[in-house]
Amino acid sequence: MMCAVAFQRHGRLYYADPGALSPQVGDQVLFPTQDGNEVAEVVWPPEFVGEEVGTLPVLAGAATAPDIAAAETARSRRASARVAARRLIREHGLPMKVSGVDHVSATNVTTVYFTAPQRVDFRALVRDLSATMDGKVELRQLSARDEARLTGGIGSCGRELCCSTFLVDFEPVSVRMAKDQNLPANPMRISGACGRLMCCLKYEHPLYEQFAAAAPGVGAEVETPDGTGRVVRHDVPREQVVVRMSADGRTSACALASVCGSRKAFEARSQGGAAPEDMTS
Repeated sequence: MMCAVAFQRHGRLYYADPGALSPQVGDQVLFPTQDGNEVAEVVWPPEFVGEEVGTLPVLAGAATAPDIAAAETARSRRASARVAARRLIREHGLPMKVSGVDHVSATNVTTVYFTAPQRVDFRALVRDLSATMDGKVELRQLSARDEARLTGGIGSCGRELCCSTFLVDFEPVSVRMAKDQNLPANPMRISGACGRLMCCLKYEHPLYEQFAAAAPGVGAEVETPDGTGRVVRHDVPREQVVVRMSADGRTSACALASVCGSRKAFEARSQGGAAPEDMTS
């Protein structure tokens, strides 16, 4: 069994094992964290999953009235800390921007997440902020991608950012992935809300690699049901190869399965990429 919870409305989803509970959507439950149990809202009721998902944290139980009251107090403390941090940053003249605030009631520790173009000496800020909040205060600098994950937003696809909903780890993304998918090299077109390359470039890239390994390369001479021609383009989403026919110069989109390349090219690929002219007939 598996369910999903969120610590704030429309926030990132966290998956858990419901254990002995049978919570419904909207129920308040206790989710185990490194700093203790935190109140979270169920956004996906328990369901059986047919594949292995690894070890999930087990819900500690249903949230009681004192738990919900403590969560409201922590929310109020976070709001107060955000206002105080912004005010003190202006007074100290520091080049910082507050991205988020977290507060753990059990330890009375407030964590302020911020972004800055460079390293910042915030020792005086921490001292004044600790006195204002009457508790321990920690400051943590975030990267551009971590800030997008924390603040959330809407991507160019019209959906909520992957990093703020379901994406757990940031995998390396390169410009080469955009080129392999025939996407423009314009940074405005392939960058996400964080200003870095979009994480979704990684999702379909293996399909393009598999297609490139199986399909004749651009410029290769091939046989199609319509005759002989040369490959001018790959259409990976449709699993087609666009061929310019030798007879009349027209282009034809052919299914990959119906296109046959030269025998030498096939043998070259099967032998690990040796050049066709190096192969014996």
